[in-house]
Amino acid sequence: MTASMATSDTAAKSVPRGVVPAGFVLGGTMLSLVGLTWDIQWHSDVGPDTFFTMPHLFLYSGSAVAGIASLVVVLMATAAQRRGRDINPIVGGRAVGVFGRTFSAPVGYLISGIGAASFLLYGLWDQWWHSLYGFDAVIASPPHIGLLLSISITMVGAVMIFAAAREHRWGVYGTVSSASVLLSFSMVTVIGLEALPDGTVDPVEIGVTFMSVLILMMGAGALARRGGALAVALVVAALQGVFWWFSPWAARVYADATGLPVRDYVDGVPALPSMIPMSLLIVAVAVELLRKLPAVVSGAVAGLIISACGPLQDVLVYDASLPRTSTYIITVVIGTVFGALAGMLGKRFGQMLRHLAPAKETSHA
Repeated sequence: MTASMATSDTAAKSVPRGVVPAGFVLGGTMLSLVGLTWDIQWHSDVGPDTFFTMPHLFLYSGSAVAGIASLVVVLMATAAQRRGRDINPIVGGRAVGVFGRTFSAPVGYLISGIGAASFLLYGLWDQWWHSLYGFDAVIASPPHIGLLLSISITMVGAVMIFAAAREHRWGVYGTVSSASVLLSFSMVTVIGLEALPDGTVDPVEIGVTFMSVLILMMGAGALARRGGALAVALVVAALQGVFWWFSPWAARVYADATGLPVRDYVDGVPALPSMIPMSLLIVAVAVELLRKLPAVVSGAVAGLIISACGPLQDVLVYDASLPRTSTYIITVVIGTVFGALAGMLGKRFGQMLRHLAPAKETSHA
């Protein structure tokens, strides 16, 4: 019995502090990303859906897992503070008071929990929406936009949680992974820009450029080490490759299982993965080569590459025609400007992430 207890204590001590709840939050965001790419493909290949579908289950369960993990950490941190114990900032960052001093919440878990809670509210709105209209014909319905933004907030919280432990190997890996999940997921939130007039400029392309540069440079800035941007781009490319196969396959298998037909004009192109810039690895290399220059410069170069390659990617993937020369040039120019802005903001956000916990700053020149 004593030997068994000693073995259990040794095993518990071998698990780094904070890695278990952080893993649950990251796993929840991954479930949400899987559900999203599946759901978007369903809308593209099959059509309208109801509230209770398998892709929606992945979305909801992912948010629930992240939310419950966040709540448990907040309650444990509150109990520890009331017993007079210090809260280690490696677990989600510095603790902040909520509702005065009623709760003590590590800031990373506070953000991820807020995202999960707001997801619940928008989920109720989505259920009401389905009760009125029966189904959704498009992904960009009002409650869906709220759901997507809520999940994005949870993913931001995941980045914060791992960035607080950036001085540890699991924190580095988690920062790269969570930033990659956030970047991939954010490609869908920019779909809302389709409501803007599409004439002299492509607003969705500008949104993709801005979010890609912002999150890529934020992840690199949070790690503050050589190869950070390239690591994020490599993980995003891996996710893009996996989902390129998974999305059409899952939509077709689920349609067959539910007895619904697939549309005749389905082209087999995965909806979400095709939105992720294929030039991201080139962009990451450029960011690494220009890391000594001001972030606004590297961001402008990154924005130029993504906005210039976006229409070429559409030609390659969808066999589409190139936009008018004037539209293409204006989009590239505006994309470069927004890339510069995203580079500056990404660097600032990376610096903010490094201040979540009093970790030792090291130089990786």
